[in-house]
Amino acid sequence: MNAHPPVHAARHPVAALRRFAVVLALCLSAAGPARADAVPDDLVRAGFLGGWRTESGTQMAALRLDLADGWKTYWRAPGDAGIPPQFDWSGSENVASVRFHWPTPTVFDLNGMRTIGYKHQLLLPLEITPRDPALPIRLNASIDMGVCHDICVPVSLRLGADLPRDGAPDAAIRAALADQPIGGKAAGLGRLHCHVEPIKGGLRLTAEMDLPGSPGDVAVFETPDPGLWVSESETRREGGRLVSSSDLIPADGGPVALDRSRVTITILGDDRAVELRGCPG
Repeated sequence: MNAHPPVHAARHPVAALRRFAVVLALCLSAAGPARADAVPDDLVRAGFLGGWRTESGTQMAALRLDLADGWKTYWRAPGDAGIPPQFDWSGSENVASVRFHWPTPTVFDLNGMRTIGYKHQLLLPLEITPRDPALPIRLNASIDMGVCHDICVPVSLRLGADLPRDGAPDAAIRAALADQPIGGKAAGLGRLHCHVEPIKGGLRLTAEMDLPGSPGDVAVFETPDPGLWVSESETRREGGRLVSSSDLIPADGGPVALDRSRVTITILGDDRAVELRGCPG
């Protein structure tokens, strides 16, 4: 099944393991009796919106997650202390691929740790390509995700739905599709230049962007290689220029083969998000 390139975030593998241990400890603590009363019964309510068939023959549906007050879940690139969602569509029928259209997330800062995700509700549009357009589509999904407040709870969902071929366009799905990062041209991007330098155990990727924005802008780097840890970025503004860098560390300790054309940079600001595909030298 198709999805957006996965991200593994950490400043260094050792740091990644330490942060993962912290998150795992928080998750496990939720299972103990002392924490049972801290987890609401309606922590997550989940289901699919059936959507409609598009002119290209795909099915535009959506996953809807409603979270208890004060709880959040995570974006595809959740930050060092976040828990990335995992999706398994292998039990589905007449599904060739699933493409995610992630709405713009929120950046959370807590005790010096940055996470990226959603509060209250996540409506995630799913564009499904059927194997046979003449046959119905049945979604069967296994979803593993983290839901956090003062503690983190690992949540496993098993969801199923038959999708209607004759469904009408859904206003909620359309609103989520409209809440997407804009492209560089629409954001006023001028020059974009990326350079790479070797560091111990990997590479450092730095992007310099002539891009208007605000001092609080955060850049997130993603690569399609699941074997790379991609660190939380260090981002600063120099007038109208945004400069951001992340470290890329291979999990197996081997060399890094970086295809810059497949790097995604998302800039999350106070009032907009910008997504750039490719990182030219």
